[in-house]
Amino acid sequence: MGAVRRAWDDLWDRFSASDPGLIRLSSALNTVCGILLTLLVLAVAHTAVPLLVTGAMTAMVAAFAISDSRPRDQAVTLGLGFLAALAAVGLGAELYRYRVASDLVFLGLIFAAVYVRRFGPRGTGLGMIGFQLFFVSQFTHAAPSTLLKMYEVMAVAFAASAAVRFGLVRATPERTLHRLRRAFRARLAALVDVLVEIAGAEPGSRADVQAIDLLHTRVARLHQCALMIQSRLEHGTADPRTASLIQRRIAEAEIAAERLGLLLLRAVRLGPDLAATDVTLSLHLSTLLPASVPADPEAAPGAEGAAADRLVRELRELRLLVVRATPGTLAPGAAEVGERMLGYRDDEALPEGTPAVQDVYRGLGDLARAMLGLRLTLEEEPAASEDDSPETARSREELEAEDISLQADEDVSHEPTGIDRPTTRAAFQVTVGSALAILGGELLSAQRWYWAVLTCWVVFLNTSSTGEILMKGYRRLAGTIGGVVAGIGLAALVGGHTWSAFALVVLCIFGMFFTAPLSYMLMSFFVTTMLGLLYTLLHTYSASVLLLRIEETLLGAVCGLIAAVAILPVRTRRRTDDLLVDVLEKLRGTLEQTVAALSGGRPGDLLDAARELDTALDTLRGSVQPLTHPASPLRSRRRRAGYILGLLETCAYHARSLAATAGFVPSALHADPRLADAGRQLDANLEVLADFVRSGGKSRGRLDGSALAPRPDQPPVVPAASTTPTTPTLPAVPAVPTLPAVPVRNDPLVTVRVLRHLQRLNESILGLGRPLGLGPAERSVPPR
Repeated sequence: MGAVRRAWDDLWDRFSASDPGLIRLSSALNTVCGILLTLLVLAVAHTAVPLLVTGAMTAMVAAFAISDSRPRDQAVTLGLGFLAALAAVGLGAELYRYRVASDLVFLGLIFAAVYVRRFGPRGTGLGMIGFQLFFVSQFTHAAPSTLLKMYEVMAVAFAASAAVRFGLVRATPERTLHRLRRAFRARLAALVDVLVEIAGAEPGSRADVQAIDLLHTRVARLHQCALMIQSRLEHGTADPRTASLIQRRIAEAEIAAERLGLLLLRAVRLGPDLAATDVTLSLHLSTLLPASVPADPEAAPGAEGAAADRLVRELRELRLLVVRATPGTLAPGAAEVGERMLGYRDDEALPEGTPAVQDVYRGLGDLARAMLGLRLTLEEEPAASEDDSPETARSREELEAEDISLQADEDVSHEPTGIDRPTTRAAFQVTVGSALAILGGELLSAQRWYWAVLTCWVVFLNTSSTGEILMKGYRRLAGTIGGVVAGIGLAALVGGHTWSAFALVVLCIFGMFFTAPLSYMLMSFFVTTMLGLLYTLLHTYSASVLLLRIEETLLGAVCGLIAAVAILPVRTRRRTDDLLVDVLEKLRGTLEQTVAALSGGRPGDLLDAARELDTALDTLRGSVQPLTHPASPLRSRRRRAGYILGLLETCAYHARSLAATAGFVPSALHADPRLADAGRQLDANLEVLADFVRSGGKSRGRLDGSALAPRPDQPPVVPAASTTPTTPTLPAVPAVPTLPAVPVRNDPLVTVRVLRHLQRLNESILGLGRPLGLGPAERSVPPR
């Protein structure tokens, strides 16, 4: 029985890792169960099929439109949404016979639905309900004579949606956060499994190459899960201090796991030059690996014999510290494993081996400490007792001392106003685009014109530039074409079997909401397939209707693109440049706070600044998708955008690592003059980069790649932005100047680690200048 239980837990952890927090599953179940409950109640009352369709669509809208975090806020929005739905359907029924008036009201609702998104989740939900229910009234040909019955059906749908949301599929912020934490552990365990494969695989084998590729994917998925946890901490914890503690411990575990992977690759696979690896992987990892550590000329490329076997065993046992444990208990053997690995943080306890292999064991100790801190913060670690081993007791004291020093700080953000506000601009754009879609849609079909309007509407959701709108329109068109093919086939199969068609409709709705966060193309596929089945239920199905949907979808996407280009346009370049400046400024602020803390100042909540940097970088990554998509014809811009993103990801990694290190930096680092010098040079270079991008390449500054400490008898060169009006140029032979090699054996371990991170940051920031078109300043040697 115990084996079955463990197998089930392992299977569930794998599923929760694929869907962090079960957010997609909860959304899909919430929608599907609401529809099923609505259909059940209406079927018992012998409701006609057109009204069944109205009820199902109303339940679907009531489910996905509500996005408030707290159940209480969801209840208020749902109640107000019901009133908005009644008004929208009433307007649609009364104006159905008056085409021009109905179109004008529809455009007004579209403008209002987009504009009220500025008021947060409640405004977004109410606007969505008003717009969608007006569409339902047009789709079902609502008339004043059927209005009362439609109101009754809508009341049943909203009541069913409330019963599911607050009863059957209840998802509180606390429960979602708990699931996200479980998913984080599962993804971390999957990352450790890949490390075991890398340590045990034959160098150069197919399994070795696949494991290294998988490592990159697992690290990205772990980081994604950490960001999802951060976004839900505010509403999922009791107070800001608890949220800050959890955020810190999650970040420490993520950074420790990522660093362990890099150290392992350096020790047993890649070597110092990374010459034989994949180009993309080399670009990312070569900037992360501390290449300043001298290689042992007598060491083999991979760990061999007993040392390799021990390393593999240690990595396998590390999983005991990562897997989920029952609160108040530990996995069998975890206490002994944790005590041994915590000891690796001291040089005296390190096993014999090359310096690179010993760094791997230090990484094991750092991850063990991070997992102990996470369990303590989440109250999943047994209370301290006299039986605690020395290393565990010491680590507890360190973590508790750090927790006491943390305080939550308020972050005040300033949003644009007036026409610069994204929701206002989008409201004008989508209204003009919808007007064009109505005119063109009427020419294609007087009955199905609203398909073009729907497409124009959705391509503007969560998009901010013409490139993003073009990408979303292309994905909707591709998904629609696939859905038409599937819809034709399924409609032929179900024929006149009403409940079979309803069952397939429900499956399509589940697929639509489950795949929505993953692929807009798949979501469009399920939507179109569902429409084909709905027309079968309404006895209005024909292949020509679904082909017409392709034409209307193409028309709507084109109209949306025309409106985005003609009305208050935001070019893709301008959008990405603004986001790039935001990333650079957040990187600059994070490094400024971190260097100040490392120099003896108050640590504060550095991880908040690091997470803001991660969020800004994630937004930039989404906005450059039109440039990095494989179908993009601009090959040089695609390579350039990918190169810049890789360097920025490297910078974000080092910034996170420095922020995590600053909380427990030794006092010996405070007096190191290289730290302040490096901080000034990084700040100056980031300022030059941000000004250059902000001005569109018209600024006159240059990056400084001079050495911070050329020789012990010379003062460090502190760079500053050049004031000489010159035109930025690239060097004749592209080369990234670096900081001087950091000595390893004569510095404290943490000092070496911090200076390595600063060195890699400097190299990455200088590397950003080349693709952006900004050359480095000439090297200068101060006089003796």
